[in-house]
Amino acid sequence: MTEPVRIADLPAALAARTFPTVTRWNRLEGRPRSTDFDRALRAEIRDPLWMLTRQWQLGEFRGEDAGSPVTATYSVAAAPLSGTADRPIEAAAERRQVPFAFGADPLSYDLRLAIGRRWLKLLDAAPPLRRFRQDYVDHYPIAAPDPAADADTARVAHPEVWAQLQAVAGRRMDGYALYRHIVDGGHAYDGIANVNGPFRGQLDTLGGRLVAWFTGLIDQPTGAPTWDPRRLEHRFSVTAGGTTLTAPEHPGGTVDWHSFSVTGTAAPTAPTVLNRTVFPAPVRFSGMPLPRWWAVEDGRTNFAAVQPDSTDVTRLVFLEFALVFSNDWYLLPCDLPAVALAEVQGLAVTDVFGERRWITAAGTGEQQGWQRWAMYALGAETTDTLDRRLLLPATAPQIATGPALEDVSLIRDENANLVWGIERTIRLATGEGRRGSEVVTETLAQQNRLHPPPPPDAPHAPIAYEAMNTIPEHWIPFLPVHVPGDTRSVQLQRAALPSSVDGRPIRPHTALLREGLDTAPARPYFINEEEVPATGTVLSLAFRRTRGPDGRVSVWLGARRGTGRGEGSSGLAFDITVPTAPADR
Repeated sequence: MTEPVRIADLPAALAARTFPTVTRWNRLEGRPRSTDFDRALRAEIRDPLWMLTRQWQLGEFRGEDAGSPVTATYSVAAAPLSGTADRPIEAAAERRQVPFAFGADPLSYDLRLAIGRRWLKLLDAAPPLRRFRQDYVDHYPIAAPDPAADADTARVAHPEVWAQLQAVAGRRMDGYALYRHIVDGGHAYDGIANVNGPFRGQLDTLGGRLVAWFTGLIDQPTGAPTWDPRRLEHRFSVTAGGTTLTAPEHPGGTVDWHSFSVTGTAAPTAPTVLNRTVFPAPVRFSGMPLPRWWAVEDGRTNFAAVQPDSTDVTRLVFLEFALVFSNDWYLLPCDLPAVALAEVQGLAVTDVFGERRWITAAGTGEQQGWQRWAMYALGAETTDTLDRRLLLPATAPQIATGPALEDVSLIRDENANLVWGIERTIRLATGEGRRGSEVVTETLAQQNRLHPPPPPDAPHAPIAYEAMNTIPEHWIPFLPVHVPGDTRSVQLQRAALPSSVDGRPIRPHTALLREGLDTAPARPYFINEEEVPATGTVLSLAFRRTRGPDGRVSVWLGARRGTGRGEGSSGLAFDITVPTAPADR
């Protein structure tokens, strides 16, 4: 047997390559002796006792007197929802009267011209009535504004409004004047010369078509408006199944079941009963623990990273459901009619052993029972009772909102101890909204042209005394006052600053803040103090458009409320001195 070669200096031999059979290896690899890897991937357990103990530890040997559900039979009674007709519930909740302006123009000129154009098109469609076109333009004219009249300040102060009115004055018809005349009981031919008997009937027929067209063009409330100016929210009610449901605090936007509370009873309506037999399916959700051993779960949801506090009961309940009882829940398909209040009258489940069980609602039991639990239940406005019925309102999937016609920001000014209503957008007479600072600046310039202030006297001292500085006229103050009969509660009352032109009180330009000013007699306007938090609140008024359940287009004018951007400062100051001459250089 050949004796192995002994290398005394291995590093030197490797560097000089004295022995070619001796080399370096930079990695080690196994030498497989089989092409079958099935056994290596089995993850075999060599100790069966260990597996049995693990199964015992996890409770797999504990028997339960239960089986998986196979079929479920339920009976559902759905009562129709009244109070919304065939329109989306958002339109019924937010709609308000379109002539919302004040002064001499209760309706903007864009709608006045649209109604007039519609009437002239109706006349053109009837050849014998075309002769009266100019008569209606002359009888219902759009008057040109007078630059020297105080009443026409809103029409003259803004160049785009004045230009548009000059373009249509004497050439177009004021359709709203005819519309109001017909709605108030007049005839369409009143004031038009040479209208004989046959033509009168035809004009009255066209007048009815004009009223129906404008009524269907913009959805308006027939009763009291839903907007609560004191709480800056909508409040409206619907009825279903002998129950009155009220949305007491709807700020605007999407309406859903959680917006309502049970407030009383109403006339009962006959429900629609649905009986169905369905197949339950296990609940599945992202990150759900897999029920089998040796299955790799995805890492999209990490329940171990959730760290709830000891008082975070909702999160603890969710984690217990996701990690312990997730495979005990089943989903039943149930088709319900829209615009209804549905109640499950009975549910029977048949399991794999052929056993039928009657399932009762989880929300039953005593009001104070700690095991009492409910989801999607309607609460009562005055009591702690729960209504287990499910409300399905006809909500709009998508709503197109036009540009804001009015935009008001209510902010707190702690330095002045006031709340300011800043009219950031003001509606012009032509119908579009414009920045409030620009509107009041142009209005003030027009008033100074009509009533120029006297030239100031020469100063007699280097400083002068001012009782109060000037605040922009689109800032409306709200003063904190006591609630009548209460020495602690506070409410906000609208006030007025003096005008820099004639000293008269400055009135708001937006309908959102003019509450009570256009009634006879005028009424004060109060806002609950808690409605304007430290972050402030924002109110907007705009036209909105969507389609109802039947596909019909619905357009309405509505207000919405949003969150402000914090406190602000007006710089209001009293008893100040100002320099009257430039300082010496």
